[in-house]
Amino acid sequence: MARTNEHPFRRFLRHNALSLVALALVLVSLAGQLLAGHRVYNAERLELGLLPLTMGAYLTSGHAMSATFENWESEFLQMGMFVMLTVVLRQKGSAESRPMSKSQEDPRIERGPKPWPVRAGGIWKALYAHSLAAAFFAMFFVSFALHADGSWRRDAIERVARHEPTIGLLAYLQSADFWFESFQNWQSEFLAVLSLVVLSIWLRQKDSPQSKPLEAPHSQTGT
Repeated sequence: MARTNEHPFRRFLRHNALSLVALALVLVSLAGQLLAGHRVYNAERLELGLLPLTMGAYLTSGHAMSATFENWESEFLQMGMFVMLTVVLRQKGSAESRPMSKSQEDPRIERGPKPWPVRAGGIWKALYAHSLAAAFFAMFFVSFALHADGSWRRDAIERVARHEPTIGLLAYLQSADFWFESFQNWQSEFLAVLSLVVLSIWLRQKDSPQSKPLEAPHSQTGT
């Protein structure tokens, strides 16, 4: 039964609770990272004989940009790859996989207005059909570029402080340091996806859409 006489703000909170809590966790974690990173980086600068930065200056520093977008990059890559892989690949028994055959898929769609690109058809519908993966990969490439720029600027400052010659951005992109930063995050994200795909075969979480029903056999594929 629909709730009547519910205050609009309470209805907004109820309808958007998941995204609002997730956003709050992101902001709190980001604030903690920046506060701690500010202290860590200033300690490193003092060791190099450089003056400490104010928080305002730190927010646009290579250290802050690299640390932030290095992690965002791996998250967006993880989700983009997962979205694409689940289009064509299956894992028998996993709640994160589509059913093994199209005949098993539930064709029901909730009643309601169709998204406007679907109604418009043509090129808009075609673009909309791949918009989720496209958005994740676009955010990945932006984050990758910002991570690279931040790490390169941080490296340049450290080289100057050590009286070493600086290198260009393209040269830095070929360095082991940059790819070590990237791959150590990428592998952890792919491990998280693998864990979710495999563990959901045998384990359950009551009321979670990421889990199969408690009574479902291990061989059931999809939610």
